[in-house]
Amino acid sequence: MTFGRVEPFLVLLKPRIGVAIAMTALAGMYVATGQPPTTSHILLLMAAILLSSAAVGCFNHYYDHDIDALMQRTQQRPFVTGSLPRHPLWLLFIAVLLIVPILLLGWIVGLWPAFFTFLGAFFYAVIYTIWLKRRTWLNIVIGGAAGSCAILAGSTMVAPPLAQPLPLLFALILFLWTPPHFWSLAITLRADFVRANLPMLPVIIGDQATAYIVLGHTLLLGVVSLVPVIFGMGWVYLTAATGGGLFFLWRSIQLVRHTDSVRAYSSFRASLLQLGLMLAGAIVDAQIYHI
Repeated sequence: MTFGRVEPFLVLLKPRIGVAIAMTALAGMYVATGQPPTTSHILLLMAAILLSSAAVGCFNHYYDHDIDALMQRTQQRPFVTGSLPRHPLWLLFIAVLLIVPILLLGWIVGLWPAFFTFLGAFFYAVIYTIWLKRRTWLNIVIGGAAGSCAILAGSTMVAPPLAQPLPLLFALILFLWTPPHFWSLAITLRADFVRANLPMLPVIIGDQATAYIVLGHTLLLGVVSLVPVIFGMGWVYLTAATGGGLFFLWRSIQLVRHTDSVRAYSSFRASLLQLGLMLAGAIVDAQIYHI
């Protein structure tokens, strides 16, 4: 099979997002204190998250095909171009791709990791995509809880939910990270959202006001991201969180000073760097200090 035939499926399943979510869950597992899970259990969690993320990505393409056709960024998606036929059988494929690995995770590993893996998928597919995305600018604020679920899916491999402060803190950090991350991108894509009649924040209040809100969220995020140091994280995490937070803050200040699509996209990319540094720092730090 040539890459040209495989490419539409890769676009549909959004594997890069799945890898990012799996890394988030891995960080949640490492910052929790308890009996380390076996390698096979970790691999099963990673597989369940990758497959459930792929199912949600596929559902997003299936459900949003009408507005995807209106936006320049998404006009080449498989269900829009017809490179893959939009048939109801896709819903069966999505259900199997989501449910089977989560059931196996619950049966072999535990109910809590399976529950939070499912909850993350539910938040993105149902709460965000179906319920909120087309109705309110709060869509990404509430829908952003999906990322927090990945932290909890990983941490409950090691300890019961609500038993330790660090996993809850990182879940909060992920919750606070999502809005400024997405709103930076939304400034870049505002024209697309106007064409699709989606109530994203820049469409509602304008780019400049959104830039100030991004800056406020980034500042709050930077402060909260340092709180885990009080609960045991060491210098590796502190360095990574500080560096990433300051870089994102700098890009947010630039966005306020000159609110345009170039600086908005730079702010968006800075948010990705900040998240990557925080998660990698947390994993490495936990290995050094045996949290």
